[in-house]
This record gives sequence, structure tokens and C-alpha cells, in this order.
Amino acid sequence: MDRKKEILEAATRSFSLFGYKATTMEQIAKIANVGKGTIYTFFENKEVLFQEIVRKMICEMKQEATDAIQEGASFQENAHAALMKMLEFRETHQLYAKIVDEEKDWRTPAAKQMLHETEQAIVTFIKEKIDKYVAKGELRQINSELVAYLLFKAYLAFINDWNVTHDESLPEVEIANFFQETIFRSLLV
Repeated sequence: MDRKKEILEAATRSFSLFGYKATTMEQIAKIANVGKGTIYTFFENKEVLFQEIVRKMICEMKQEATDAIQEGASFQENAHAALMKMLEFRETHQLYAKIVDEEKDWRTPAAKQMLHETEQAIVTFIKEKIDKYVAKGELRQINSELVAYLLFKAYLAFINDWNVTHDESLPEVEIANFFQETIFRSLLV
């Protein structure tokens, strides 16, 4: 295995366990079994290393969402499947969950920046899918960026926030039906 890959894997483990703020280059070097100077051969600083790891995570998330999209399925079915997959990724991917927690608890600038970049990547991904359905004539002409943002934030609220103010989580089928009957229906031609 090459040194850069070892460093990336060690840094991913450290950031996932301890967060950006508590991770040090010394920790990463120890986990990767390399000298600290070796890390600086590949990465200018901890922030650059963190950015590369998060960007790789974004690519993985987008691939999982893309894999959830079924050829021939309706916009509504594919939008729901992709959004659920991205939110599941957000909850189950240890690094993503750690970034969300650190930004919320500590307001670490690097975590805040990468969380913003991740959310922007999600909105852009959804926007691109909406644009394809508009071009196919399945959806009416809309501001796809606004709709993408609305869908992402609304799904996020129903999946992550609903149970904070209510006794139980909403079942996925109920969320899908709600979006089908309200937002998705309003987008159709």
C-alpha cells in the first residue's frame, strides 16, 4: 500500500473518531505508522488533509444516491430513493455524523466549511437530477436549485428533526406519501 493511502485511511479513522478539532497530525502519523514529516510530503496541513477526505466521502455519498436511482422509475420514486439514501448516509457514515456533531457542538470553522460543502454538493446533485426530468418533459419549468434545496431541507427535517418534537419518528412510507401528494405533485407537467 502506498504511503498517501495509508495516511488518508489513518486520518479518516482519526477524524471519524475524534473529529477535526481533536485530531492531531501526531495521531494520524502514529495510526499510519509514518513520521509526521511524511504526512507533510503529501498534505500542506491538517485542513487540506481533512478537505480531501471529506470530498472523497461526498463522492461516495453521491454514488450511493446514484445507485438508488432506477432507470424507468418516475421522478417522485427516484427523488425519494436518492434523498433517503443520502440522509441514511449522513446518519450511518461515521465521519459525516462526526462533522455534523462537531459543527453543532463546537462550531469548528473547518467542520462548518466542510459541512457546507457537503450540503451544497447534495443540493447540486438533486438540482442536476431535477434538470434532467425537466429536460425530459416530466417536470414543469421551475427554479431547480430552490426546489433541490427545499427537498433536501424538508427531508432532513422529517427524518432528523421530527422525532425531537414528537414522540416518534415518521415512517418512511408516510414521508414518501406526504411528498408525493404535496411537493412532487406540484412539480409535474
